Amino acid sequence: MGAYEYLTVAVRGESAWVTLNHPARRNALSWSMLRELHKAFTEVADSSARGIVLAANGPVFCSGHDFADVRAADTGDIHALLDLCTSVMQLIHFVPQIVVARVHALAVAAGCQLVATCDLAVAGESAGFALPGGNGGWFCHTPAVAVARSVGRKRLMEMALTGDVIDARTAADWGLINQAVPDRELDAAVEALLARATRGSPTSKALGKRTLYAQLDRPETDAYEIAGEVMAASSQSPAAREGIAAFLDRRKPVWPE
Repeated sequence: MGAYEYLTVAVRGESAWVTLNHPARRNALSWSMLRELHKAFTEVADSSARGIVLAANGPVFCSGHDFADVRAADTGDIHALLDLCTSVMQLIHFVPQIVVARVHALAVAAGCQLVATCDLAVAGESAGFALPGGNGGWFCHTPAVAVARSVGRKRLMEMALTGDVIDARTAADWGLINQAVPDRELDAAVEALLARATRGSPTSKALGKRTLYAQLDRPETDAYEIAGEVMAASSQSPAAREGIAAFLDRRKPVWPE
């Protein structure tokens, strides 16, 4: 993996851990942090890793956009910054690996967006989540896009309009994250969920992830058309053939590369 200033990227078994590592700025999504995230996910996407854990160091998981960048920017600059942020969020959906957020502390604004964007998320009980723009002068418009797709309209409105922090247990109940666990159990829970989510054929899983996102927010008729087309075509893939044969033969599958 390449060298990074504000991230660390490490291989742990079959997974790559991408860790936000600029605690002095509360892991804010500055221009530099976003560029490094884009680079890291692009590199890992082309690796043999089966899963990605997105973690962070320091007292805050991610504080959102860096206001030092924002204060010095004009409208055109902000458009470019938000476009870069959006490209990072979309890249998380496009990479073939399953991406799990490991949230140990507060994730707010675009930091909350980052968690909501990951395929899966596990948080320690001391973590918190918020869209605080509703309490200030710059509303959390773009972070709300990802959060809305996890928590639904009424809960989104509560988060976006009040700006209140919700705790990890509430975040799990609302669907923003998958699990809230005692802090001491966070790593074990992340690794267990990722192990379950990456079982089976990697190529089949990557196609499945891509198709889920393609149909997720479409009308039902369109969603069935998309999913049906992919499912029919993929039935002839080596992975599907091996999986079906192994099931019928009552043996353990040997997945093609």
